[in-house]
Amino acid sequence: MNFFPVIDPAQKSATAYYDETLRLVELAEALGYEHVQTVEHYFTGYGGYSPDPVTLLTAMAARTSRIRITTGAVVPAFTHPVKLAGKLAMLDHLSHGRLDVGFGRGFLPTEFEAFGIPMDESRARFDEGVEACVRLWSEEDVVFEGRFHRFGPVTLLPRPYQAPHPPVFIASATSAESCAAAGTAGHHLQVVPSVTSAEQLSGMLQKYRAAWDEAGHDPAARRIQIKYTCYLADDAEEARRTGEFYERSYIDHMAKAVEPLAKGNRADYPGYDKFLEKARNYDFAASLAANKVFAGDADQVRAQLERTREEFGADLTVSLQFNPGGLAYGRAARAMELFAQEVAPAFTG
Repeated sequence: MNFFPVIDPAQKSATAYYDETLRLVELAEALGYEHVQTVEHYFTGYGGYSPDPVTLLTAMAARTSRIRITTGAVVPAFTHPVKLAGKLAMLDHLSHGRLDVGFGRGFLPTEFEAFGIPMDESRARFDEGVEACVRLWSEEDVVFEGRFHRFGPVTLLPRPYQAPHPPVFIASATSAESCAAAGTAGHHLQVVPSVTSAEQLSGMLQKYRAAWDEAGHDPAARRIQIKYTCYLADDAEEARRTGEFYERSYIDHMAKAVEPLAKGNRADYPGYDKFLEKARNYDFAASLAANKVFAGDADQVRAQLERTREEFGADLTVSLQFNPGGLAYGRAARAMELFAQEVAPAFTG
């Protein structure tokens, strides 16, 4: 399950959203879901209710005992690596070794401006932050001499619960090169099919798998999370109506958040100048037909998931958002139940 709060305070208070989220996490554990994850965003209705995913995931870990706890993703550019590595190591202990760490570059101009960080440094800061965290988790007396951070010798406490460190995921939106680098390094992968074409995503996954294999990593250890929003109901028409309403809300919030980026080209973000245009031209029916969002009854969603497996491979974990913020708790809970009882068994046995 993926929690990406696309909601304004006028629609639902932060307290109400967190309370509902934690109830859904408890339900996810009871229904046998594999993991829960959440994002890092600031200031706007586009994810702004999750400025610190570690805090929310800590509450999730306290309510559960089996389900894995995943950052999807934290942004190293916004936190000193000593602090970030320490916070995540604590969460690894509090969850008794259930933590998976997804790292992302970030892409919203207002966030980089607030932290006083040039967006053109995002890739370099991302690479350096991931390297520093992995070293702090797995080494002692670390001396780090990076472009942005210099420290040491230091030995992080606590040491992570999982040895040598929690599994590392790299979040990639459109970059095949990032996917290949993740595969070479032996890191796992998080991808979002809604922001790219099926052909482009297939190419990204192909490069990732090839780089993983060429580096000599165990193919059976490779993990890929692919994220979808899922509008599932007993009545297919109701599911599609709900999906169209909330997907339009998602696109509107995203367009507002990326508008400053769309006004000019950034060296580290080629093609983002067209992001706003794509958002303005969004069509739910076309997105559903392209299998970028799941919506319908159990039979229809099961067929969409079959198509996902055929297009992108069977070595995937699907991370689903059932609660796009404003949806009532009862409808999200019913969707989770339907998926667990009538969709998932076709793939898990």
